[in-house]
Amino acid sequence: MNRGNNTIVVIAASAGGLNPLRVIVAALPVPCTASVFIVWHIGANPSILPSILQHSSAVPVVFAEDGIAILAGHVYVAPPDRHVLLHTTTMSLSAGPKVHFARPAADPMFISAAETHGNQVIGIVLSGGDGDGADGLLAIKQHGGKVFVQNPDEALAPSMPHAAIMTVHPDAVMPVKAIATTVRDLCSNGVQALSADPVFRDLA
Repeated sequence: MNRGNNTIVVIAASAGGLNPLRVIVAALPVPCTASVFIVWHIGANPSILPSILQHSSAVPVVFAEDGIAILAGHVYVAPPDRHVLLHTTTMSLSAGPKVHFARPAADPMFISAAETHGNQVIGIVLSGGDGDGADGLLAIKQHGGKVFVQNPDEALAPSMPHAAIMTVHPDAVMPVKAIATTVRDLCSNGVQALSADPVFRDLA
């Protein structure tokens, strides 16, 4: 399945996830052929996460907005109190029910990405509490995408990584630096970069 054109990287993070996010966005190359989406469990509270991450990133980091086009080489952060849903070429915001007591939550975004972009999706779960992102990773895997999880032993809050590992067999459980290297390669060369890497050549 390959319904979207761009490589889509979707990332879930919560407690203990800020530094991992910084490491990942700092690794993004210019130009970057992927579109990166981040859900942080901010709830309805004001957020300056795009500004924080922009200090570490050479590519634009902005809040996701309702109805705008998905552009390669951009990082989109879920805004307060809204789920982000991905469509083939655009995104939308939803005030739908909370998932895992959170809005924004990762699962709605992950599942919508899987359904519209199929095997072009890379799903990543980082440090955080509860189990958000696990069901979404399963959907990504079922639609032919790849899923990576931060090593729980490294995560400050290992609940989300543990839940992900229990729900879906990840393509890799890695330290954040290895995840950042993988995302960098994906942004440089697309999903086919996995098959060129000896670590992941059996995943494509």
